[in-house]
Amino acid sequence: MRILVTGAAGFIGSHLCEQLLVDPNNEVIGVDTFIGPTPLKLKQINLVSLQVHPRFKLYSIDLLSADLEKLVENVDIIYHLAAIPGVRASWGKDFDPYVTNNIFVTQRLLETIKNKPIQKFIFASTSSVYGEKNGKVTEDATLTPLSPYGITKLTGEHLCNVYQKSYNIPLIKVRFFTVYGPRQRPDMAFHRFIKQILNDEPISIFGDGTQTRDFTFISDCIQATSAIMTKEHVVGQTINIGGKERASVNEVVLMIEELTGKKASIEYTPKLNGEPKHTWADISLAKNLLDYDPKISLREGLAREIEYIRQVYSL
Repeated sequence: MRILVTGAAGFIGSHLCEQLLVDPNNEVIGVDTFIGPTPLKLKQINLVSLQVHPRFKLYSIDLLSADLEKLVENVDIIYHLAAIPGVRASWGKDFDPYVTNNIFVTQRLLETIKNKPIQKFIFASTSSVYGEKNGKVTEDATLTPLSPYGITKLTGEHLCNVYQKSYNIPLIKVRFFTVYGPRQRPDMAFHRFIKQILNDEPISIFGDGTQTRDFTFISDCIQATSAIMTKEHVVGQTINIGGKERASVNEVVLMIEELTGKKASIEYTPKLNGEPKHTWADISLAKNLLDYDPKISLREGLAREIEYIRQVYSL
């Protein structure tokens, strides 16, 4: 298979490329623009093993201006992960790159492949499209995003829907729930908390810390996401990818303290706009369609991310 992965140098993208290359029949083309909240140095570290792989090719190009016809030539599968992420930074004047990279790029890719013999186009979406919900959320829940970021990802989903309906593009949408682990973006909570605690710096918690999330360890996320390309009966589906267990932010900080042997100095700050109080994925569909079975406990996953943070920052 010839597979195109956009956002290949990112957190999820780099792990996905590595997993796809485990199959000796796969060739992976990675694309990344090297923008967003992750510094260039960390993205380069993400790519260390990929850059020397004989079946991997990376293009550092802007999908808004690149020759997409040439890029998708002879491609069988497309994983479209490239986007500007993050709820907090999507307000105000910073909204422009979200529109450009999350909406315009998606439309341009869909327009390019609408008459191509692509076998599957997998669009990476987010739990942010759901907004505030009580209890486990299923894929058919009403979509009421709370942030401009969530709006742009939902718009991407709608674009996928209309191109699928009009051009019969074999589309699958996946909604990720708070993915964490080695290579996690530095603007995300676990990365910040671990780095600050190891550096004996105070950590900031937005709100009172009782908010809960459905945390998904990166290897579990990748197991489900990579399985899509080989599974039948997935085209046209929207699939939640959630984790093994939920916890509050306060519980997570306590666990990091135990794992590092260090006490956190916590500063509670006002709740952020755009963040739901709770997230909780119903992953029944992923279990049925993808044989998804998340295995990594939150404690084990945090231990692995702590080890990564120690290594990458030499702490």
